[in-house]
Amino acid sequence: MVQPRRFTRVRPTGQMAKTAKILTDPKAALIDCNVIDYSAGGACLEVFGQMTLPKRFELLYGPTRKRCRVVWATGRRCGVAF
Repeated sequence: MVQPRRFTRVRPTGQMAKTAKILTDPKAALIDCNVIDYSAGGACLEVFGQMTLPKRFELLYGPTRKRCRVVWATGRRCGVAF
């Protein structure tokens, strides 16, 4: 049985930026990524390059800064919860 989603996910359009930055460590370089979809509880991200992400990091998306936890990862895409 398929369970309904808690939050509606939306594709970034209009005023929302499609790109974001991942901050793994204050001294480390920022990692570029694409936001595939975004909701109040999490997001789907597509990471550029052959980068292995830690389990927890901060996402810089427009004016917001969210602490994220990786929930799933497949290839270049990963799902995070806020």
